[in-house]
Amino acid sequence: MELKRTFDIIDLNIANQQREDALAVKRNGKWEKFSTKEYKEFVDAFSFGLLAMGFTKGDKIVTVSNNRPEWNFLDNGMTQVGVVHVPIYANQGPEEYEHILTHSDAKIVIVSSAEFYDKILEPSKKAPKLETIYCLDDIKGVKNWMDIIDLGRKEAGKLKDKLKEIKASISEDDLMSIIYTSGTTGLSKGVMLSHKNFVQNVMGTIEVLPVDPKDKFLSFLPLCHVFERMVNYLVQYRGCGVYYAESVDTIGDNIREINPQGFASVPRVIEKLYDKLILKGKELSGIKKSLFFWAVDLGLKYELNKVNGAWYEMQLKLADKLIFSKWREALGGNIKVVVSGGAALQPRLARVFNAAGIPILEGYGLTETSPVIAVNHRDYPHLKFGTVGPVLDNVEVKIAEDGEILMKGPSLMMGYYKDEEKTKEVIDEDGWFHTGDIGELHEHNILQITDRKKEIFKMSTGKYIAPQVVENKFKESSFIEQIMVVGAGEKYAAAIICPAFHFLHSWCAKHKITFRDNIDLIQNPKVLERYQKEVDKINEGFGSYRQLKKFELTCQEWTPETGELSPTLKVKRKVLKKKYKIKLDRLYGYTDEDGHVGEG
Repeated sequence: MELKRTFDIIDLNIANQQREDALAVKRNGKWEKFSTKEYKEFVDAFSFGLLAMGFTKGDKIVTVSNNRPEWNFLDNGMTQVGVVHVPIYANQGPEEYEHILTHSDAKIVIVSSAEFYDKILEPSKKAPKLETIYCLDDIKGVKNWMDIIDLGRKEAGKLKDKLKEIKASISEDDLMSIIYTSGTTGLSKGVMLSHKNFVQNVMGTIEVLPVDPKDKFLSFLPLCHVFERMVNYLVQYRGCGVYYAESVDTIGDNIREINPQGFASVPRVIEKLYDKLILKGKELSGIKKSLFFWAVDLGLKYELNKVNGAWYEMQLKLADKLIFSKWREALGGNIKVVVSGGAALQPRLARVFNAAGIPILEGYGLTETSPVIAVNHRDYPHLKFGTVGPVLDNVEVKIAEDGEILMKGPSLMMGYYKDEEKTKEVIDEDGWFHTGDIGELHEHNILQITDRKKEIFKMSTGKYIAPQVVENKFKESSFIEQIMVVGAGEKYAAAIICPAFHFLHSWCAKHKITFRDNIDLIQNPKVLERYQKEVDKINEGFGSYRQLKKFELTCQEWTPETGELSPTLKVKRKVLKKKYKIKLDRLYGYTDEDGHVGEG
């Protein structure tokens, strides 16, 4: 049997590589495991249930759920009867929920908890084709997904042949999922992805992933995001067990409990992991502290292919024995790979973790490309720090005259749902998808991203700034959690800085600085002086026109829940510019200290 459709993965695993922990989740303090057979049984029962309810090929079902095995049961149960899965983020606003529920033509919604039910209840009343809401957890007065499972089990005998017939009729080119992705303006667009899109992306990356069929993979990024979803298909096809973390906050504990061989991450999680390790080092004293930071400095100078010479390699072996081995222990001791995507990874982190024997493979792609276009491999010469690695063998990439990355291949979306005009804007007449990213191709077909085409801005001096480059450098500071660089049409670059409050609070305690709250904190002269010192130090690495001349601190953390960050922790510039208009005006002298508009 050949892998052609996503639901073929479970059938192939039943035939070739069954395991007792195909899927696992920690609930009520215990790891609950589902075998390959149980997985398959739930998938089929859900399919039978949908057929008994009258669902037909092309119908849409929206899910709003945390990561859990049931997500996979729903996903495969839908797609093997031709029902289109529309998974959406839990942190959408009411307007966006209403838009997706209406635009997708969803017949039902399945939520995972009371929290998500409460969020979607009012918007769901405005979606004309929506019939009802089901929940995975038990909520009094709300239909439960097990009603569909129980119906499916009851009708299985009658529907067995029908399911077999429908599965056989589903083509790799059929629409399998719609993933709504937010644009820079307006409401989100529905990216139509076929079975072929996902399957070909799995096939294009399978040899890059250094895991074995008996390994375990931890999952914590939202499954509704194309990156984590594809990685889930990929590791299941490889035969790995997928373990779902309780939450992003428990990743460290969950890793030490299950000792996985890998996980997928966004750069911000890797940055926080590094910051925690550095904080541990700072708590040491004497020779132990000296050795720790000697090893870190060594790791930050790491180069591939042993080009640093024999003396460096000897020191690295010693650093590994004394320090880096403990880093690996903190990650369960078995990590073979961390796949990074969703945003740019700081090259210094790729260096130091690879030096420490924790391979971080940075990749690149978009929802529209299912998603991987390029990814770093495990070894030189197909691994290069500061790049996203070689373009996949089954994908074509070329660089347009203006530097934009163009892509072609079997993982390119079918188009935007109900929007031919927007589809034509991004896929040209020759079939090239315009990514909106600027980049360069290097030896071994290695791709380097330099910035977002739409985010590069021109100052009044005529100089251009690529904000991501500057922002990533500033985020290396322990004092800075997030930053947005601005300056379009202005004489100089400036920034809104979201402090790393946990670190800043510790620094204040150490320096006996007291404050009432974060509003008081960010106005403290000593705090502002320390941030100025940090900005001045980082500015030294940039040419004068890219240096930040002014900055403003925020009193609140930026999160996906509060709307300043995307689910993959990228800054939402439009939201931030609206939210911090007074601060932005003050940066360029358009308001006085009280926020009143001036003549500037």
